[in-house]
Amino acid sequence: MSATAHAPGSVTIIFVPQDSEASLGISFATADGVTATVESTRDPFLFLDDRPAQVAPVTGVLDRLGVTATVRLNTEVPIGCGFGVSGAATLATALAANERFDLGHDRDALVEMAHRAEVAAGTGLGDVFIQDRGGLVWNAGNGLRRATPSARIEYQSFGGITTAAVLGDAGTLDRVAEAGRTALAAVEPDGALNPLFEASWAFAEQTGLPTDRVAEAVAAVRESGGTATMAMLGETVVAMGGDGALAHQTELTATGAALQ
Repeated sequence: MSATAHAPGSVTIIFVPQDSEASLGISFATADGVTATVESTRDPFLFLDDRPAQVAPVTGVLDRLGVTATVRLNTEVPIGCGFGVSGAATLATALAANERFDLGHDRDALVEMAHRAEVAAGTGLGDVFIQDRGGLVWNAGNGLRRATPSARIEYQSFGGITTAAVLGDAGTLDRVAEAGRTALAAVEPDGALNPLFEASWAFAEQTGLPTDRVAEAVAAVRESGGTATMAMLGETVVAMGGDGALAHQTELTATGAALQ
């Protein structure tokens, strides 16, 4: 017997690091994400795209739930490239394990356990809250708010940027925080998406994080008539209206994590 759940990916386009457990910013959920299938077994096993793996927050959330299981994770977006894969994997695992073992936890408790597991593992500061809700989610300092625009998202990933390398460097952290506060004050998240993407790219440039490959891809999208920005934190470009300038496509989804 097994249970399966799917959680969307999430892309952060503006953020302000606050402390070790939270951040302010703007993110959106992607239809492509992670599926987790949980089976009751005597010994714990974890497979990521059919290969044995270690995913610390997934192990952590199972420990918090007090269960031993085999977890099979299947990803639809690049790993370590700014799509919140660890958060999606952890949240989907929590939902599936709760169902498989009939634990009776309510959704809020499962989301909080997934978040705590992510924080403890150092792999995320709030992705699960976007993946729980779906849509466009932001926090400018007055709590989480949500809108449900629809959009086709094009993307291209060149690699990952280690979260710890950014959040662990005081100079980079200060630069990101200052740029993020400026960007958040200047945008209307519940307005049109194109200006939001433009503000996000201005934020990214101020942080100094975009690589040459990211900047070149953003320029190519702009030349094709679209808008583009960088996923935080990943060497990944996300775009709208790029007319095929980037290699891959997904959708901004209003659907949050759910059992399948």
